[in-house]
Amino acid sequence: MGLTNFPNGISSFGIPVMGGGGLPAVKGKVLFVDYTTGDDGRSAKSNSSARPFKTIAKAYDLATTNADDLIVLQGDASHVVTSMITVAKNRVHFIGMDGTSRMYGQNAKISMGVTTAATDLGVLLNTGIRNSFQNIKFTSANTKAESLYTVLEGGEYAVYANCEFYKESLLSTAGASEFVMNGDSSQIFGCTFGSLANLQVGDIIRSSVRVTKGLAGTGLVSRDVLFKGCNFWKRAGGTTGSHVYGSGATDVERIMVFDDCTFVNAKNATAVPAQCVQFGATLTVGQVLLKNCVSINNTKLSTTTGVLIAGAVPTYATAGIAVQS
Repeated sequence: MGLTNFPNGISSFGIPVMGGGGLPAVKGKVLFVDYTTGDDGRSAKSNSSARPFKTIAKAYDLATTNADDLIVLQGDASHVVTSMITVAKNRVHFIGMDGTSRMYGQNAKISMGVTTAATDLGVLLNTGIRNSFQNIKFTSANTKAESLYTVLEGGEYAVYANCEFYKESLLSTAGASEFVMNGDSSQIFGCTFGSLANLQVGDIIRSSVRVTKGLAGTGLVSRDVLFKGCNFWKRAGGTTGSHVYGSGATDVERIMVFDDCTFVNAKNATAVPAQCVQFGATLTVGQVLLKNCVSINNTKLSTTTGVLIAGAVPTYATAGIAVQS
């Protein structure tokens, strides 16, 4: 029996199984998905890069919890989902095929159009443990009233690397957001949240990332979260439209760190947000650290008590503000 379901042994079409920028090293199954050419009627045994499944749902159904199975998304077309993907299994890994790693504009895209179910809160909800998502663009055009988000994170030790999150609809709806962070020990590297193209309408809080407790599931809360080297983009329609928002005093437990992140409000926006990171109350059970972060076309990084700023400019009112040359 071969090591993998690659047709040529340890590597296939020049792609190494392990290391060197190839697919991650996993002990479980490698399941290929191509929405354009795939066929869900195939068996797991016959599935390969040349014989992919059509839908993510089929591959996820065949994935085994806690087995480190890998779901590989071909990058030649958008992977359309018609209902929210709930990833409740543990140690399942999703990766988009590409020639490189990207912070935005990834080859592999998971998209959702308009649906009818109130349970379609977003494209994907993760509640599993130690799942990972790499080199994927998540986008939602859903206008269903309940579909306020693109991705909801409510798991434990999840990793998102080189992903983009884009909510192209509900631009005038307060509370809509690209990403919900209710994860425990989540780690996000080199990702982009939001858009510089779409003008948000009205003076509303429509953040790129929303950390309000319980949005991804009852009792779920952001705890020990890291955002490293990420972009937060928006084209604001009002001064209250922060990039990151939580409504309550207990929305962050222990710590949330933004390290070397960039918060950009588009030059042609109609307003300048007062804060990049904003909470509706003084934080009481956790703290947020903005470390070496930069703001462009926003008034301040934050004025919320419990949000700490560390960087090259020590003055609180001007910390992290990019200066016109």
